[in-house]
Amino acid sequence: QVQLVESGGGLVQPGGSLRLSCAASGLTLETYSIGWFRQAPGKEREAVSCFSNGDSSTYYADSVKGRFTISRDNVKNTVYLQMNSLKPEDTGVYYCALRVGVRLELEWNEYDYWGQGTQVTVSS
Repeated sequence: QVQLVESGGGLVQPGGSLRLSCAASGLTLETYSIGWFRQAPGKEREAVSCFSNGDSSTYYADSVKGRFTISRDNVKNTVYLQMNSLKPEDTGVYYCALRVGVRLELEWNEYDYWGQGTQVTVSS
């Protein structure tokens, strides 16, 4: 049974940092491409950062470039999203997702497995 368990969300002041974790079980992480998505109230789910298992290419939304970093630890079978210099507009529910395939994919409905989501709130 495949399971993705997220952690690391919370309330942080503008300018602060958080590191989201997504622990995978029931599969071998290194064979999957990865996505981190977020959904703000009243808005569609959007890709924040994605990683291709094919050519190791990465994508960052323009709004997070230079502030967020996606990574994975194949030994721990865990994906991370390091978020620095957080802004109020980064607020939302963050989801990790995995997909079978090597293409760098930004569409959320192309992903096969999802975490439960973790709330990130950036506010003073």
